[in-house]
Amino acid sequence: MLAKLSEEAFDDKDWLFEIKWDGYRAIADLRKDSPLFYSRNGISFLSKFDKIAQDFDQQQHHMILDGEVVAYNEQGKPDFQLLQQIMDHPEAALVYQVFDLLWLNGHSTEELPLIQRKELLKEALTETDCIKYCDHIPEKGIEFFEQMKKMKLEGMIAKRADSLYIENSRSSDWLKIKFSNTEEVIICGFTEPRGSRESFGALILGKYQDENLIYCGHTGTGFNTSTLKEVYQRLQKLVVRSSPFEKIPKTNMPVTWVRPELVCEIKYSEITKDGIFRHPVFITIREDKSPEELRGSSFTEKPKEMKPKTSSKKTEVNEKEKEVTLDKHLVKLTNLDKIYFPKDEVTKGDVIDYYQSVARYILPYLKNRPLSLNRFPNGIEEQSFYQKDAGDHIPNWIKTTEVYSESNDKNIDYIYCNDKATLAYLNNLGCIDLNPWNSSLPDLEHPDYLVLDLDPSSKNTFDHVIETALQVNEVLKAIKIKGYCKTSGSTGIHIYIPMGAQYDFDQVKDFAHILMKQVNEKLPEITTLERSLQKRDNKKIYLDYLQNRTGQTLASAYSLRPKQGASVSMPLEWDELKPGLKPTDFTIHNALERIKEKGDLFKPVLGKGIDMMKTLELLQNMD
Repeated sequence: MLAKLSEEAFDDKDWLFEIKWDGYRAIADLRKDSPLFYSRNGISFLSKFDKIAQDFDQQQHHMILDGEVVAYNEQGKPDFQLLQQIMDHPEAALVYQVFDLLWLNGHSTEELPLIQRKELLKEALTETDCIKYCDHIPEKGIEFFEQMKKMKLEGMIAKRADSLYIENSRSSDWLKIKFSNTEEVIICGFTEPRGSRESFGALILGKYQDENLIYCGHTGTGFNTSTLKEVYQRLQKLVVRSSPFEKIPKTNMPVTWVRPELVCEIKYSEITKDGIFRHPVFITIREDKSPEELRGSSFTEKPKEMKPKTSSKKTEVNEKEKEVTLDKHLVKLTNLDKIYFPKDEVTKGDVIDYYQSVARYILPYLKNRPLSLNRFPNGIEEQSFYQKDAGDHIPNWIKTTEVYSESNDKNIDYIYCNDKATLAYLNNLGCIDLNPWNSSLPDLEHPDYLVLDLDPSSKNTFDHVIETALQVNEVLKAIKIKGYCKTSGSTGIHIYIPMGAQYDFDQVKDFAHILMKQVNEKLPEITTLERSLQKRDNKKIYLDYLQNRTGQTLASAYSLRPKQGASVSMPLEWDELKPGLKPTDFTIHNALERIKEKGDLFKPVLGKGIDMMKTLELLQNMD
């Protein structure tokens, strides 16, 4: 994805604005154990920028990143000349400023809007001294441009917030706006030197116009003895007999033509009506650029007036979009016909429709509860990724709450879902299942319910899980507790006990452990409390009581699951737990009909909690 030139800064709520870094554009491919790090034209940067490459080991995800390698001088300013001479200055500060994410954990992100790609990037990227997330400013381009000017930086990049990433394409969705008039051009030849000057007199410059290489000026200034010699030596290897231009320009001195393969950067005072640079001055050779990248790089109009060329892919996507009003909020829905469940032919639009149809039943189990987002932007057969932090660019009507994470040593801004609009927004992000906390605002320290998760191993049947669930119910009835069961929607069963937010997580977890010990004693042949997969017998069901720790999540009642069959986590009556029942009995196709028939069987889970002290006394009497 490449940027077109624009002449002036602007404000627009649909655009983001980033610093224009004066460096080398670079792609980092971290999908395999051995990273790749290269320029847009395929030159490897691994050895040249080894300081950055060493930090790729600290990344936690398989990714492809797009960014710019920047060298900072002693004043802390980006310095392109220093970057070119980095081998002579190994102590110089080098930073890979990462501004885009093209691939994450098994799937491409190129068809996601830019703002979503940046949210994912911010969450996935591990920052180091040499690798930084390139942040942005929304809407206020003019003010940001003035700040960049005061800092004496090169300029800014403007990007449409909803732009897709189209490889090797120069799009009007990305614009570069610079303080000085600089441009990249192609060296097409050189003239003989005059007088005492050595090497050459001037460079003959070309650029692409409508896919044709045309003459755009010549420059003989900006060189010193060293650069004259260096450029001349490089051009000797490219010498050809004929002009690369269809229309040969007139020159004051004889010309030696070269293959148009070397890109240089110039500064100039203005461009004439016939496209010739006035007073061009040589700045540097751009080894990181290829002539192909310069196609279509001419000035574009202001964004609100332009009619940008869009790829057929993007046009196709736009035709599949729609905006709906839910709870007085406008929600943009995209790629509605994308297949999420290939073998079941269930689309993203079907998923959104399902959740809207069961919203009145599922929302009570999501209300005021932080959510861990499990996103499948390309469907269940592509790898998913988890996202906890909401990011900076969610709609202003989405509700969030900050929770401090000890493991990350930072606050995480969790989304919680209280209405149909948020539900549709989350589904549109690729959230097929919804995974809330056990506790709710305003008191996140005290869970509303206890969860017993029956998690089968590879050799267990669902009938084994049913047998275990029935044994759990026997234990609960013996101590006068009523539990409520539901299919996990996958291979297990979840049993919930209302706690009424009276006890903290440690108390609830310890009580769950006691209950699971009772079950394990009754069914030692098919159950285990061994957490480690390596140590666990593959013929035994894991009695998971650790789902009762702070921040743990399970699929909500009535949640779809990202499994073949498009199954739903469905509450059951105890007498329905019989051999022959299958988790796939309840799917996106029949769930609503069943809920209407049975009503909300899980409603008591959110009601009055048990008296745990009395229950513990009953347990002691049983022993």
